[in-house]
Amino acid sequence: MTKSLEIYSDQLLAFTIPARDARGRIVRLDGVVDEILSAHDYPPAMTHLLAEALVLATLLGGLMKDEAGQLTMQAQTEAGVVKLLVCDYRAGELRGYVDFNDDRLAELGANPSLAALFGKGYLAITFDLPGENGRYQGIVPLEGETLAAACEAYFMQSEQVPTLIRVGARHDSNGCIAGGILVQHLPDGEEGRERLHARLDRPEWEHISILAGSTRYDELVDRELSLEALVWRLFHEEDEVRVLPGAPLRRGCRCSVAHYNDVIGRFPEADRFEMRDDDGTIKVDCAFCSKIFLIDA
Repeated sequence: MTKSLEIYSDQLLAFTIPARDARGRIVRLDGVVDEILSAHDYPPAMTHLLAEALVLATLLGGLMKDEAGQLTMQAQTEAGVVKLLVCDYRAGELRGYVDFNDDRLAELGANPSLAALFGKGYLAITFDLPGENGRYQGIVPLEGETLAAACEAYFMQSEQVPTLIRVGARHDSNGCIAGGILVQHLPDGEEGRERLHARLDRPEWEHISILAGSTRYDELVDRELSLEALVWRLFHEEDEVRVLPGAPLRRGCRCSVAHYNDVIGRFPEADRFEMRDDDGTIKVDCAFCSKIFLIDA
């Protein structure tokens, strides 16, 4: 293990295992997830769902090399209990929101399954990258028992990259805490080569996926266990594991009066007139931070 670190929460840790053609990301969200959740009075099932989604958005967003890039993860149904779940990540800034039907959720009991929450839903993962890379998106059905399983399916179907993801979340007297680990098989290490060469039957991937799959959920949410120590527990028998700290994480709602003035200013005057209240202002409600902005029409 190189580069001794002591990262416990609210910062991403990247690692690579060169001899096994593997790379990974690991994260634990503590104060930042509580700050995001505090924008709305979510019931326990939605708190757990959104916390896991924020972990996944961080793990996937942490794969981008360019800090100007943005990862958006959106889960949606036409007739499910959850109407919309959306999270995005950009350069350490994280935000998320879930819209759901209160009455239908109450009918499901304390621990509803993913299928019960979404029905026949889908997961869309979008990478917005600067320059020539542009934007690309993959869409997969919301199948399996967890959002993490849907993300694994995305990587196999859209990018042909074998991927293992484990996510956990819990509530205690100190609030909500959530963590996760993502490990991928990329021949030639971090850069990879043609994705079709990344086969599930490679012995290197079989070995690493077994080790990573042994991660316990209580380890992911243990505030007293550093992320480096957890990586060491999993892969200490490997000849070399390289670790690199990522950006510190923070709530990143980018709403402001100036931003909404710019957005609304692009609408035709007739449309802006229809948006106005009786007092001549336009009220914009930001779902991410639960604030209302008054825009002079």
